[in-house]
Amino acid sequence: MTTSSHSGRNLTEVTVEAARSGDLALDDIRISRETLLAQADIAERTGSAQLAMNLRRAAEMTALSAEDMLSAYEALRPGRSTFPELMDLAERLDGQSAPICAAFVREAAVVYRRRGLLR
Repeated sequence: MTTSSHSGRNLTEVTVEAARSGDLALDDIRISRETLLAQADIAERTGSAQLAMNLRRAAEMTALSAEDMLSAYEALRPGRSTFPELMDLAERLDGQSAPICAAFVREAAVVYRRRGLLR
């Protein structure tokens, strides 16, 4: 399993003292894609398919900017988006190499339409 943070900093350097001294940046404490994928493999091997899928989706999100991620979360709130807007979001996620996230948004759009949760 990887021993570095999203920034590439060795995890042994990510300490409470480093945080207190201001020596850590946000990317130093973000989990890396590789760590999430390794955890997904472990979850899958132990029979936790849903957890593995969630971890793989989270791994995709590490490539998204904070702005893109927050925009997607906002769009997925009930009553915030139309069906075409959610389909556009899914296409953007596909374009950002996030196919699992894109599939999740497409599934949400169908469910929101069925339940009357679209704008």
